[in-house]
Amino acid sequence: MEKIQVILKEDVPNLGRSGELVSVKPGYSRNYLIPQGLALAATRKNIARLEHEKKIIEARTTRTRKDAESLAQRIAGVTLQLDRQVGEGDKLFGSVTSRDIEEALGLQGIQVDRKKIQIADPIKSLGQYTVDIKLSRDVAAQVKVWVVAKQ
Repeated sequence: MEKIQVILKEDVPNLGRSGELVSVKPGYSRNYLIPQGLALAATRKNIARLEHEKKIIEARTTRTRKDAESLAQRIAGVTLQLDRQVGEGDKLFGSVTSRDIEEALGLQGIQVDRKKIQIADPIKSLGQYTVDIKLSRDVAAQVKVWVVAKQ
């Protein structure tokens, strides 16, 4: 199958980092990467522009990393308490998901996209849990979550 080259404007998991020239299938670039603003077609003009934009992308990446590091420090000092209804054997009705953690962090004044919150399995029982939050490519934080019975 024929592949075409595109220039990534942002990091794309399992594909490449921003500023890289990568080969992808035409449908993937036409239907996803370009409409989402994640990539540009690799024309001569765009490749020449890439050199200029690499500096801009590098500055943006540095700024994003610094923002993620400061957010990671704020998150490290937070402990969330989630009150949930429980049944027999301290089993929760439902479960605690990344959406619940996102809302609890929002109440603390910390805005995190729930897609960055990494819970292996939904939390279905009372107790203390440590939840990983991947803020950027190489910056991660952990938040402590207490799940307690609703009084």
